[in-house]
Amino acid sequence: MQRLLTNTGTITVTTLEDVPSAPLEAGQARLKLDSFALTANNVTYAASGFAIGYWKFFPTGIEGQGLVPVWGTAEVVESDCTDLAVGTRLYGFYPLAEELVIAPESDGQGGFVDAAPHRADLPAVYNRYTPVRGGDDHLRALLQPLLATSYLLFDWLMDNDRFGAEQIIIGSASSKTGLGLCKYLAEPQGRTYKIIGLTSAGNRAFVEGLGACDRVMSYDEVEDLPKVPSVYVDMSGNAEVKSRVHSTLGGELKHSSAVGISHWDQFQPQIKLDGVKPQFFFAPAQIAKRREEWGPGVIEKQITQAWKRLAADAGSWLDVKVHTGIAQAADVYGALASGTANPRDGHIIKLSG
Repeated sequence: MQRLLTNTGTITVTTLEDVPSAPLEAGQARLKLDSFALTANNVTYAASGFAIGYWKFFPTGIEGQGLVPVWGTAEVVESDCTDLAVGTRLYGFYPLAEELVIAPESDGQGGFVDAAPHRADLPAVYNRYTPVRGGDDHLRALLQPLLATSYLLFDWLMDNDRFGAEQIIIGSASSKTGLGLCKYLAEPQGRTYKIIGLTSAGNRAFVEGLGACDRVMSYDEVEDLPKVPSVYVDMSGNAEVKSRVHSTLGGELKHSSAVGISHWDQFQPQIKLDGVKPQFFFAPAQIAKRREEWGPGVIEKQITQAWKRLAADAGSWLDVKVHTGIAQAADVYGALASGTANPRDGHIIKLSG
C-alpha cells in the first residue's frame, strides 16, 4: 500500500512510501480508494494540522510525518462488519493513501461513522462515510466539501445579520470556497449589501467572469476599499493583506473572519492588527448549531441542494483534471501549496479503474 507523507514542519515536503497493509481486526473494514480531490482546502488542512487537529485523523506512526486528509470515494474490499458489505462504495474523509481501515458503525441515517478510538473526539462531520452508487464522483469530491463551507459561511453571515455590514469582502475570491461564497451571497433577491472579491492581479479576470461580485479588486488596491461598515472573510491567511484591510477600514470593519490558509506561507497568526480581532470560522460548529435549532438532517439537506445548484453550472468555471496514480498527487499538491495552480482547474487523483 502506498501513501504520500507530508512533513508536518515543512508542508511542501512530501515522501511517497510503501507500507504493508494493516491486518483487519474484529469489526473493521478495509476501504480501497478509487479517487479523491486535491484543492487548496487540503493545503489548509496541512497548514492548520496542529492548530485544528487534522494530523490526528490518520496517524502515521512516524514523528514529524503526517497524512493530509482528502475527500473522495472508496470501495469496501474486505469487511468483518456485518452491516457493511464488500463492494459498497463510500464517500468521505480519507488519508492521502491507497487504502484506509475503519471501524464502521451505523449512523442511523443510512451511512456509517468510523468508531476508531482515536477519532472519537474529532468533529463528527469528518467521521461520516456515505454510501454512493453513481453520480459524478469527481464533482462531489471537488465541490461538496468546499461549497458546503461556502454555504455555511453564507448561512452564518445571514444568521448574524452580516454584523451590520453594507459590504462583504472575500479574500482569495478565486478559491473554490471563495467563489462559492460570492455566488451564494449574490443569490438573494433585493439584497442590500455589496460583494467585493479580493484576488491577485493574475486571477482578476477569472473572478470577474464569475459574475457574482459587485466589484473585483486586486490585492494592491486594498487601500481603495470603500470606507463603509464591512465584514472581511479571509480564505487566504495572508497576514500582510489582512493587516492592510484592517488598517484601511479601521472602525468600519465590523467582523473579520479567518476561514482558510491558502497563502499559508504568509500566515502570521500573532501579527498585531487594527480594529476587531479576527475570529476563526469552523464550519462544523455552524452545522452543530443548526442541528440543535432545526433538528437533524435539515442543514444537511440545504447544503446538498446548495452545492448541487452551483455544481450544475460548474462547467463555466471549472476544468476537471484527472491524474492517474498516487505518485501524481505529489506534483499537484506541490502546485497548490506554492500557489501556482490555475484557479479554473479541479484536480482529481484516480487510483483504480
